[in-house]
Amino acid sequence: MTPAAGTLSQRIDIERRATAPDAWGQPSEAWEWVASRWADVRLLAGLEAIKAGADVSTVRVSIRIRHLPGLDAGMRIRHSGLIYNITAVLPDPERAFVDLTCEAVR
Repeated sequence: MTPAAGTLSQRIDIERRATAPDAWGQPSEAWEWVASRWADVRLLAGLEAIKAGADVSTVRVSIRIRHLPGLDAGMRIRHSGLIYNITAVLPDPERAFVDLTCEAVR
């Protein structure tokens, strides 16, 4: 079943790593835009801890979008000024939608 249009109310950008030469001709890694999609972003969990003497905040979200082939766990999502690393891609068996499990560490 395709997600109802009203539930996909938040705009996200999907990015992947790309290697491009820098100003000196040396390869450097950057992020390139893949697609913008309407999504349903849901907070799954949040955790605050102290690691190596610094406060660390981890936020886990689930993001549902309409089916988009080619997504993988090496990509990331930009949403509302935050960057989320995709940790799992969970496709719907009917290929109507994809759930992305993501994590942001600050």
